[in-house]
Amino acid sequence: MSLDKTEILQKKKEKICLGGGPERIEKQHSSGKMTARERLLHLFDQGTFIEIDAFVKNRCTRFGMDKLDFEGESVVTGYGQIEGRVVYAFSQDFTITGGALGEMHARKVVKAMDSAVKVGAPIVGLNDSGGARIQEAVDALSGYGDIFYRNSIYSGVIPQISAVMGPCAGGAVYSPALTDFIFMVDKTSQMFITGPQVIKTVTGEIVTAEELGGAMTHNSVSGNVHFIADSELQCLEDIRRLLQFLPANSMEKAPIQATTDDLNRTIDELNTLIPDNPNKPYDILDVIIPIVDNGDFMQYQPYFATNLIAGLARINGQSVGIIANQPKVMAGCLDMNAGDKAARFIRTCDAFNIPLLTFVDVPGFLPGTNQEFGGIIRHGAKILYAYSEATVPKVTVITRKAYGGAYVAMCSKSLGADMVFAWPTAEVAVMGSEGAVNIIFKNDIAAAEDKKGTKQKILENYAAEFATPYKAAERGFVDDVIEPHTTRQRIIDAYNMLAGKREKRPTKKHGNIPL
Repeated sequence: MSLDKTEILQKKKEKICLGGGPERIEKQHSSGKMTARERLLHLFDQGTFIEIDAFVKNRCTRFGMDKLDFEGESVVTGYGQIEGRVVYAFSQDFTITGGALGEMHARKVVKAMDSAVKVGAPIVGLNDSGGARIQEAVDALSGYGDIFYRNSIYSGVIPQISAVMGPCAGGAVYSPALTDFIFMVDKTSQMFITGPQVIKTVTGEIVTAEELGGAMTHNSVSGNVHFIADSELQCLEDIRRLLQFLPANSMEKAPIQATTDDLNRTIDELNTLIPDNPNKPYDILDVIIPIVDNGDFMQYQPYFATNLIAGLARINGQSVGIIANQPKVMAGCLDMNAGDKAARFIRTCDAFNIPLLTFVDVPGFLPGTNQEFGGIIRHGAKILYAYSEATVPKVTVITRKAYGGAYVAMCSKSLGADMVFAWPTAEVAVMGSEGAVNIIFKNDIAAAEDKKGTKQKILENYAAEFATPYKAAERGFVDDVIEPHTTRQRIIDAYNMLAGKREKRPTKKHGNIPL
C-alpha cells in the first residue's frame, strides 16, 4: 500500500474523530457533557472499543446538508468489552447536527442492534440528540420506526440499556422507553414528548425543561426512568455495574461472582428488628442489606413508588432480583405506581433468568377514590400477572403483615412461589385482627355489658390464634417458619435446591397482561 493512501486513511479517521469540529467539542464540554466517543471510552474496558461504520455519511443533499463540513454521521457505533464480556453500543454525537437522527444515522443504530442479537450481547444506547433531522423528513421518521421495531422484537432477547445524556425529545423518547433500563444524568439531560415552548403555546402552561423532563422528574414523578446519576461519569459506571447483574442474553444466566461473604453467616439483629407494636414502621432495607452479599444492593427506581423496594443484588455470588414492601412508607401498602414498578421489574428479571426474592410486609392495597378511579384494580393485577408468569426460582419471606389480596399478590404460594418462609412475627390473614374481630364478633360485642373489655379479650384470643404464620403453615401455604437470624442461610439453601428448576407454560402466541 502506498504511503499516500495510508495518509488519506489516517486523515479521514482523524476528521471523523473530531465530529463536528473543535469548536463544537468545546461547546459540548462547556455544557458539562462528554463527546460521543469520550463516553464510549469510559463505558468500555480500556482499549477494547472497536468502532464500526465510521465512514457512513448521510445522503441528504437538500437544505444545505451537502455543504456541511464533517465526516461520518451523528452517531458512533461499535462493540467492546465490559468486565471482559462483549457489549454493543451506540453513542449519539451532539456536535454533528445536534445529534439529529436521519436515514443513515438510523441505519448505523439498526446494524449495531442486529449484530448484538446475532452474537447474543447486550446493547447500550447513549442518547444525546435534538430529535429527527428535519431536512431528511420522512426518511428520518422511518429510521425511528426501524429502531422502535427492533427495540420491541428484541425485547427479552438481549438486555437493552438506554442512557439519556442530553436532550431527548419528540419521537426519540420512545426508543429508551422500549428498552429494559433507562438512566438519566441530573441537571444535564431532559426527556419529553413536547417541550416547554410547545406546551406554553398549546395549553398556556409555563414550565422549565428541567421541571418538565429532567432526571429527577422522570425518576420520582413519572416513573419513566429507573436510575439517576450525578454526573455522566457516574452514569457510565452505574451502567457497567448493572451489566454485571445481567446475563448476556435470554439463553444464559447472569455470571456467578466469587464472594467473600460467608454463606453460613447469621444475622442476629434480625431477631429484634420487627417492632412489638404492629403499627410501628421499620425500614425493610435493614432486612435486605444485611442478607445480600457484602451489603451490595442496586436499587431500581429508588425515588418512585417508594412504598415498594426493588433492585438487584447477589446472594452467594448469584444475581437475584429483590422486591419488598417498605413499611415506613404508606405502611407498605400497594398502590398503582407500586403495581407498575413491581410488574415491570419482575418481568425483566424473569426474561433474563434472574431468580426472584420477595420480602412481604403488606397490609393491603391502598384505599381511596383516587386509586380506584385511577385503575388500581388493573395496576394491581399487573403484579399478579407478572409473578404468575415468571418461571425463574421464586423465594418469598414474610416478615410481618400479609393481609388479603395483597398477600396473594406478593408472590404467595398460590402464585407459584417455590419456597415461602415466614418469621415468627408474620401474620398471614384476610385482614388485621381488629378488623376481623369487628366483623366476626360484632353481635357478641354489642350484646356484652362490658363492650370494651369483651372486645379486648376476644381480640387477644383471636390474635393469638390467627395473627400468626401457623394457620398458613398448617395448610402448606408457608413451607417453614424460620428464625430471622437464619434467613440468609435458608435463602441460599433454597436457591441451591432450585438451581435445576424447569417449568413450562401452555403454548400460546403471548399472554395479555392488563396494561
